Amino acid sequence: MDFLTTFLLLIAGAGGGVAAANMLRKRTGVTDVRHESTLLLERIEKVFKVVMAEGYFSEIYNYQDQKKILYLLNDPKKAMVIAKSKVLVGFDFAKVRFQAPDPNDRMLVIESFPEPEVLSIDTDYRFYDIQAGILNHFNGADYTQILSEAKQVMNERAMQSDLPKIANNQIQYMMFQLASSMGWQLQLPEADQRRLDALRAEAERSDQPLKAILPSGNDPASSQS
Repeated sequence: MDFLTTFLLLIAGAGGGVAAANMLRKRTGVTDVRHESTLLLERIEKVFKVVMAEGYFSEIYNYQDQKKILYLLNDPKKAMVIAKSKVLVGFDFAKVRFQAPDPNDRMLVIESFPEPEVLSIDTDYRFYDIQAGILNHFNGADYTQILSEAKQVMNERAMQSDLPKIANNQIQYMMFQLASSMGWQLQLPEADQRRLDALRAEAERSDQPLKAILPSGNDPASSQS
């Protein structure tokens, strides 16, 4: 057997082996899926943010984009996204402004206190009913836009809910308890002080502790920081 014949037989055998392996893989339904990721840490920042309330939301977000073919025929594409989110609302204490006019009086005056804000949104997205047009197809930018808009809607819904009110009640109760435990008195900005005084008056009328008249689920022991 000469060299050329041997070489051709080796090639034929290798080809047959690859074909047999592919056939076996298709029959057994085994696929070779590989994942590769690269994690880059851009920066680390020190923050003083405190979570005072968390809420769980479900949202159905419908996306539709109209495109005309030759300025005559509509070529729409649409998708439905179902999002389930955990929203954390709290305060950035780096924005708090306070002073102690006379340390001997043990009075801490809060000059400015931030509004509650959404600190994080942890969302699980599911895409359903994705319908591309004839020429109006989905691309990576479309999915990025859909997720960005859905997250913005979730943020707005959270701020329109009772979460900010619950967070406000939580933080005031926590701060007064902390100051009291250290033998200090706390004076809030005028509007916040009036609101707290009203809560105290209600508690006295109902003969209940201040904590009891806060909205349900506001036990500071269950809050996160």
